[in-house]
Amino acid sequence: MSTQGKTMTVRAPSGFPRLSFFGGVAASVLLAGCQSFSSDGGLAPARTAAYAELGKDIVKVSSEVDAQDVQFRVDGLLKRPLTPDSAVQTALLKNRGLQAEFNELGVFEAEFVAATLPPNPTVVLSRLGGSLELEIERQILIGLFELATLPARAAVAEQRFRAAQFRTAEAVLRLGAETRRQYYRTVAANQQVAFMQQALATAETASELAKQLGESGALNKLEQAREHAFYQELGAQLARARIQQKVERERLIRQLGLWGRDIDFRLPGSLPPLPARIASATDFERQALERRVDLQALRHDLTATAGQFGLTSATRFVSDIELAGTSNYERLKSFPPDGNGGTEVQRETLRRRGLEVEFTIPLFDFGATNVRNARETYLAAANRLAERAVNVRSEAREAYARYRGNHELARHYQARVLPLQKKIQDESLLQYSGMLVDVADLITDARARILSNVDAINARRDFWIASTDLKAALVGGGAGGGDSGGETVTAAAAGGGGH
Repeated sequence: MSTQGKTMTVRAPSGFPRLSFFGGVAASVLLAGCQSFSSDGGLAPARTAAYAELGKDIVKVSSEVDAQDVQFRVDGLLKRPLTPDSAVQTALLKNRGLQAEFNELGVFEAEFVAATLPPNPTVVLSRLGGSLELEIERQILIGLFELATLPARAAVAEQRFRAAQFRTAEAVLRLGAETRRQYYRTVAANQQVAFMQQALATAETASELAKQLGESGALNKLEQAREHAFYQELGAQLARARIQQKVERERLIRQLGLWGRDIDFRLPGSLPPLPARIASATDFERQALERRVDLQALRHDLTATAGQFGLTSATRFVSDIELAGTSNYERLKSFPPDGNGGTEVQRETLRRRGLEVEFTIPLFDFGATNVRNARETYLAAANRLAERAVNVRSEAREAYARYRGNHELARHYQARVLPLQKKIQDESLLQYSGMLVDVADLITDARARILSNVDAINARRDFWIASTDLKAALVGGGAGGGDSGGETVTAAAAGGGGH
C-alpha cells in the first residue's frame, strides 16, 4: 500500500498545560498586523506606468458617477479626429477588458488582506440530556499553526499581490500598444482607399478617352480593351481596399471599447509623416531589463515562491496544530433509599475545564513531498525569470532592428521610388501624346506607379507599428512581432492582367 502523504494525528489529553510559546504567538500576530484595503484598489503601479510610459491616466469604474465622468471625457476626445494619443486614452477609459483586469486585481488584494488576518476561532456547542442526567460541553478551537505562521504567510501573500499589481500595469501598457498599432493599420487602410479612388478616377478618364478615340478610329480595339480592363481591375482593387478599411476600423472600435453613437469617430486621411531622426540604439538592453513591468512581476513571484519554500521547509515535521479550550458541565440525579423506607433525590454537579491540543505529523514522509513540491516550484519560478530576462534582451534588439530598418525602407520609398515613378509616368504621358508609345506601355507604367504608392503607404505604416513595438519591448506590453496585421493592398494590374 502506498504511504505517500499519510499523516498521523496526535491528541494531547484534556488539561494539557499551557504551551510556553503562547507569548511568542501573540507577539507574531502583533508584528504581522492586519492589512487594510488601499484607496485606489492597488492601481498605483498601473497608474504610474500609464502616466510615465504612455502619458495617459486610467480610471477604475466602480459606480455610475465614475461611468458618467468617463463618458464625458470620451465625448470630448471624440469631438475631433482621433490621434494616436487620443485613441490610446480612449481605450484606457472605455475598454471593458481592462476594467476586468482592474477587478481581478481587486480580488488579489482581497486575498492579500485576508491572509494578514488571524485565523477565526471555531466554537463548538453540544448538549446531551436524559431523564436523570444532563451534559453540556463548550469548545473554542484556535489554529495555532496558522497563528504562528501568520507573518510568513502574510509576507508571501503581499509578494503575490505586488506581482498582480505589475501584471495589471502590463495589461495597461499592452492595451495602449495594441490600440496604437491598430490605429496605424486603420489610418493606412483609409489612405490606401483614398489613393485607389484617385487612381480609379484617372483610369476612368483614360477609359472614356480611349472610347472616344476608338470611335474616331485613332485607337484600335485591342488598345481600347486594354484601357477598359485596366479601369475594371482598379475598380476591383478599390472594392477590396474598402473591405479591408471596414475590417480595420471594426478592429479599432473593439480596441477602443466603443459602441452606439461613439463608433462614428473621425480619423485623419493619412499617416503621420516620418520623423527626421530616429532613436539611437544606446543601452536598449539595459533599459528593457530595468523598465519591463513583466520582469518586475516575475521578481515578486520569485520572492513569494522563495518565502513559501522557506515556510514549507520550516514546518515540514508538523503541518497543523489546533488548540481547543473546553468547558464541561454535568448534572446527575439519583434516588437512593433514605432509611425510612422512602427515597430522596440527590443531585451531583460536575464542572470541568481544560485544554486540548491536536497536531498532525506527516509520519510516513516527514514532509518530504511538500518540501520537494515547494523546491521545484521555486526553481521553476527562477527559471522563468531567467528565461524572460534573456528574451527581453533579444526582443529589444529585434524591435530596434525592425524600427530602424522600416524607417530606412519608408524613407527610400518617399525619397527615391515615388519621385522616379512620377517622372516615368509624366514622360510616358508626353510620349503617348506624341504617339511615341502605345497604350500598353502607358498602362504598364501606371500599374507600377500604383503598386509603388501602395507599398510606400505600407512601409510608413510598418514603421509606426515598429516604433510602437520598440516602446513595448522597453517597458512591457507585448511585442508586435513585426506583424503589420490585415491584408496588404496591391494593384492586381501590376501582374499584367491586361495583356
